[in-house]
Amino acid sequence: MSIIPLLANASFDPEAVEILSAAFDEAWETVKHSGSTFARPAYERAAREVLAKYIIERAQCGERNKAVLSTAAVNYLAENYNE
Repeated sequence: MSIIPLLANASFDPEAVEILSAAFDEAWETVKHSGSTFARPAYERAAREVLAKYIIERAQCGERNKAVLSTAAVNYLAENYNE
């Protein structure tokens, strides 16, 4: 799953799309390398969707810092969903 299909209903300029995509990829790599249950095939799709939607939500509020978006998404997943 890529973040791009979820951006279809949002209006972001090409630079923002690039930042959001990079933040999503970075967030997923963090989850994947953490050994988290969310990285297991049974949970991967849902976890990736949560990360993507959270990043988009934060971006709609004006956040454009890739590191902030990525870290906030990973923290949101960890704090709001039980492994």
